[in-house]
Amino acid sequence: TILSPYMILTNGVMVVDKPSGWTSHDVVSRMRKLFDTRQIGHTGTLDPLATGVLPILVGRAVKACEYLTAHDKCYEATFILGKVSDTGDTDGSVNDTGKPLPTEAEVLAAVDSMIGEQMQMPPMTSAIKVNGKKLIDYARAGESVTVAARPINIYFAETKRLSECEYSLSLSVSKGTYVRTIITDLGEKLGCGAVMSSLRRTKSGNFDLSCSHTLDELSELSYDERAALLCPLEDAFADLEAVKLPSFYARLSKNGCEIYQKKIGTCFENGKLLRIYDNDGFYAVGEVRDFPDGSAIKTVKLFSLN
Repeated sequence: TILSPYMILTNGVMVVDKPSGWTSHDVVSRMRKLFDTRQIGHTGTLDPLATGVLPILVGRAVKACEYLTAHDKCYEATFILGKVSDTGDTDGSVNDTGKPLPTEAEVLAAVDSMIGEQMQMPPMTSAIKVNGKKLIDYARAGESVTVAARPINIYFAETKRLSECEYSLSLSVSKGTYVRTIITDLGEKLGCGAVMSSLRRTKSGNFDLSCSHTLDELSELSYDERAALLCPLEDAFADLEAVKLPSFYARLSKNGCEIYQKKIGTCFENGKLLRIYDNDGFYAVGEVRDFPDGSAIKTVKLFSLN
């Protein structure tokens, strides 16, 4: 098999504006063709109904997946009151509840009451795995399975009335938060039911719509033009403090050695994650840990071998 030279040279993050009707895996498949490599991954599933920010990792950037899925996210959604659905959204089997609709003031108050830390039960339509099998696969097979609630945090929530029964919802949430479940819970709180009618992710970690590109746009470009649009992987870790190591210590860290802070004059607290640089730029994420001879920075994910 002859490998394209691009498979080795191209690394970074492509922020895709996912279209409605596409699964996240559909986007990954398209990107594999556009970048001529199977080294493609994403940082958080979006349902087919949803649109918006889907950071795609290209090349060695796929190694960052476990860190980037943990980022907070922002969404713009709409929901319809007085209805319920087996999937929590309008893509499922939707039925009228026949319950009286709440006033606008009651809806605003209910949304405000949902802000903060809480436990959330993942929907059966999610890709969360239990015993190695996705919840959505259990649901399709008509099987039941016990799922544990997970801690989430709703940092910000604001709703606006669009019509008698439809509202918009702006959210800023922690990782692993399901917007459809927020809306389902809201419908139960209001006593009338609610289904999600649209969902758009506007931000994921350090990436937002301002740096996103549609699949149609990317498909019309040459390979070099697409590659030029890749965000450097270090942008994904912009919220981490940076440390630049002298060449000698950089070589040691790339070989897996811990770098003692007393030797390089730093004093980061234990447990802190850091962006690590050498003279050639960003090459790894490190963590500060305690070792027998003191506190040191240990490379936990290496992205460049140079």
